[in-house]
Amino acid sequence: MTGETIPFIDLEKILEQFECKKLRDACEKWGCFRIINHSIPLTLMDEMKIVVIALHDLPMDRKKNNKDVIPGSGYFGPTVFNPVIESLGLYDMGSSQAIQYFCSQLNATPHQRQIIETYGKAIHDMAVKIGQNIAESLGILDADFEDWPCQYRINKYNFTSETIGSFGASVHTDSRFLTLLQDDENVGGLKVMDNSGSFVSVAPFHGALLANLGDIARVWSNGRFCNVKHRVLCKEPTTRYSIATFMLGPRKGNVEAPKELVDHDHPRLYQPFTYEEYKTLRVSIKKARDKSLHDCEVLKLLHLV
Repeated sequence: MTGETIPFIDLEKILEQFECKKLRDACEKWGCFRIINHSIPLTLMDEMKIVVIALHDLPMDRKKNNKDVIPGSGYFGPTVFNPVIESLGLYDMGSSQAIQYFCSQLNATPHQRQIIETYGKAIHDMAVKIGQNIAESLGILDADFEDWPCQYRINKYNFTSETIGSFGASVHTDSRFLTLLQDDENVGGLKVMDNSGSFVSVAPFHGALLANLGDIARVWSNGRFCNVKHRVLCKEPTTRYSIATFMLGPRKGNVEAPKELVDHDHPRLYQPFTYEEYKTLRVSIKKARDKSLHDCEVLKLLHLV
């Protein structure tokens, strides 16, 4: 696959057999794809970027009001291990109450609240739609992702001339099912790994969304889908922003492959678990700093065969 580019999926054609097959191939071979002709207005995406910049320009004491609702859902700033990134977070963006709480933490203006709520509903609905499209590409027509909570992170990378060549985010897989990324339309740096082990640059593309599949998608698909490894590299001394929406996992019940994907030729690969159990496992691995087990490989602990 070396030399190929990340696939584009046209949502206006997703009901056509060719586009549906292209989506399945992208999930299996890449674990990521660009989404074009989606339903989120470009003007809304641009307005949300303006809000993101304004929120990151708030005083530090205000940003620290963005407290965790669940572990890892609030503000975090630069650290010794990663001095260039800071991020604000919102848990359960499908909930209007959660969005209002996030806005209250940051004392967002009425206009900012309106943009955040409008964008939040649009991107949440898009995540649900993409999840259903992915399921349908495997012939599963009754998959329901409506109650899978979505988390939202707005990131700022403070790149300088001194950080060129360093990581804004080191190589990792996402712990969730699906990530929808509105990347910076001007500043590159994101790279994804293809199945040859080479990293492919994700060039800025205004108006498109990037979909990444995470660990939960690999388990849910019974190993058919790739949980893509990716990283962010500092390429130029400028500020980079991204808006990431994570569809986590089922709110209730276990993460496990649907019955349609398990048979004699395809035995169940992973023991069932809840998303909270898996997230706790990943966090414990990081805290222990087990050098023998990268967080990209945590799923090995749950492999059955």
